[in-house]
Amino acid sequence: MTRQPHLHLGLRAAALGAAGLLAACAGRAPTPNAPHAPLGAARPGTLQACADLAVRAALPGTVYTAVTEVPAGTVTVGNAAMAAPAHCLVQGRMNERTSPVDQQRYAIGFEMRLPVAWNGRFFYQANGGLDGAVVPALGGIGGGGPRSSALQMGFAVISSDAGHPGAMGPRFGLDPQARLDYGYNAVAQLTPMAKNLIAKAYGRGPDRAYIGGCSNGGRHAMVAAVRSAQQYDGVLAGDPGFNLPKAAVAQLYGAQQYAAVASTKTPDGQPDLQSAFTPVEMKLVADKVLERCDALDGLADGIVSNVQACRMKFDIQVAVPTCTPGTRDGMCLSAPQKNALANVFKGARNSAGQPIYSSFPFDAGVSGANWREWKFASPATRDAGAVAFIFSTPPLADRPQGMPFALGFDMDRDAPRIAATDGVFRESALSFMTPPAAADLAALRDKGGRMIVYHGTSDPVFSSDDTAAWYERVQAANGGDASSFARYFPVPGMNHCAGGPATDQFDMLSALVDWVEQGKAPASVAAAARGAGTPVPNAEVPAGWSAQRTRPLCPYPQVAVYTGGDTERASSFVCKAS
Repeated sequence: MTRQPHLHLGLRAAALGAAGLLAACAGRAPTPNAPHAPLGAARPGTLQACADLAVRAALPGTVYTAVTEVPAGTVTVGNAAMAAPAHCLVQGRMNERTSPVDQQRYAIGFEMRLPVAWNGRFFYQANGGLDGAVVPALGGIGGGGPRSSALQMGFAVISSDAGHPGAMGPRFGLDPQARLDYGYNAVAQLTPMAKNLIAKAYGRGPDRAYIGGCSNGGRHAMVAAVRSAQQYDGVLAGDPGFNLPKAAVAQLYGAQQYAAVASTKTPDGQPDLQSAFTPVEMKLVADKVLERCDALDGLADGIVSNVQACRMKFDIQVAVPTCTPGTRDGMCLSAPQKNALANVFKGARNSAGQPIYSSFPFDAGVSGANWREWKFASPATRDAGAVAFIFSTPPLADRPQGMPFALGFDMDRDAPRIAATDGVFRESALSFMTPPAAADLAALRDKGGRMIVYHGTSDPVFSSDDTAAWYERVQAANGGDASSFARYFPVPGMNHCAGGPATDQFDMLSALVDWVEQGKAPASVAAAARGAGTPVPNAEVPAGWSAQRTRPLCPYPQVAVYTGGDTERASSFVCKAS
């Protein structure tokens, strides 16, 4: 749900795989999956046609609104200019229609960028948030900071609005088909169209196809790994909101917890969630997490690599001082404040104590600006709107929106609406948004496909605990070891897709390509800190860190352990089972 801009293998671990190593330690033999042979490298090609592609690639239901030859230069994305090679830009829309439900016009908008010098590959850029905008199809490659894009690497890249205009906001959820397009159908419709366009532009189709994105884009990728497994060879899912309807409800639950301890009100008389916890108070919590957990990986360096061990070491009720009544100086939290945070991190629940969404790990990134935005600003805006119009059946369009909706949402009466259907909305939000049988990646596995998932452990909206639990289910479905085709890389300290006190700059796409095409399974992925002096610095990188700090990101459940040497270099760490 982000706005678009937007793990150490010893020899034994390498032989057994992450889950197999744990199984061996537990005294039972692992049942590894024999890895498929690599699919082979894509063959380069050269653009043969651009100006007449609208005619060459004509398909029923598809309208090409512009076909433009673009010289090498820069493309503006938000406030940033990104380099782009010479390419053919194709813009258009599919399946244009008028809704019989809300009488609005809908279509699946897209743009595709086809580089003159092509690497033989296709990349589906799965965008984030509520979609609704065709952002430049450059192909982000995972992690924060400036890097080469998929387009710069030679991929043909497509981007889409997922079937609705952004001007509608969440109100597109009033149309049943727009819900399905947003959930999964836009990817299913656009993928064969894009491959046809590639074939007409280069004289042949792509040798390899990849899909990737972060946040809701990560969810799109995870859905495609199941629903469109035969269409893709590699899947890259970052901070995936694969349980997005549940996570959005959990955001409303969080708002209710924060409102109970908010000290001020907004001009319209609503609780000001920002006043529930000041930045100084959240910095206190982060410092106490580091105090208890930082050195568990062998080095106190401002990074909590061993999240699982930290779970046993950090208890907010004990670790953080309790304020005396009337005291609020940033050096303590009141008992109600502690309870509110404890409830949120335990995970949203109904009045019977039944879980609605996952727990969250306490981590050093809770002091980040991204964390604050998602926890205190988003519930009354993005989350309330999404739950009201897109995820509830029937839509709750008649209720007051914004903060009144968030605070009035009943976890017993209203939360089950995300699993409901009716005569108009025949698929529930849990059906059209989540990957069906998410742990069943057999089709992707059996075709020789590969999947990499990464997730910031300080993500405030989609929990890395949820992703870890998903990966454990994937492991269990594959004899205890899925590492031959799917690996999950937690990113310590990283907030939602980027930011936080983290080494949040990395290239997962190249690692995925090497795995798919050459059989080089990623034993770790190098990550750097975007400190001072980098083109787009991360302001939350602590001043004491070197701008050149690097760390290995390790495949779950392994963690980076310090073995000696330069504390700012990845080579001083190895990945070991926690």
